[in-house]
Amino acid sequence: VHLVESGGGSVEAGGSLRLSCTTSGYTASDPCMAWFRQAPGKERERVASIAAENRIYYSASVKGRFTISRDYTKNTLYFQMNSLKPEDTAMYYCAARGSGRWCTPYPQDFDYWGQGTQVTVSS
Repeated sequence: VHLVESGGGSVEAGGSLRLSCTTSGYTASDPCMAWFRQAPGKERERVASIAAENRIYYSASVKGRFTISRDYTKNTLYFQMNSLKPEDTAMYYCAARGSGRWCTPYPQDFDYWGQGTQVTVSS
């Protein structure tokens, strides 16, 4: 199973980016997938996830600004990030559970990870 992220970059505050995570070799049906981020010196945190039956979670820090979605036909998870702030600067990772359809906030519950894509927001 491979997860490959793309779409990171550097933007000014208030700008937008869209991250993509394309999966291959992944046969789980309607699994939990998530976006985590990790800033220097901080723990990896879940910022959004999408579970079975399209149950979606957003952390308080991104709710209303970011949107998670997935396209089953393209095996791709998306993360639209609008109104970016300097505090959104981090390495962003997509993650997937091997067989679990429901999501948790704990990185150790996720079996597959992408390589990460850097998002840098300047003020």
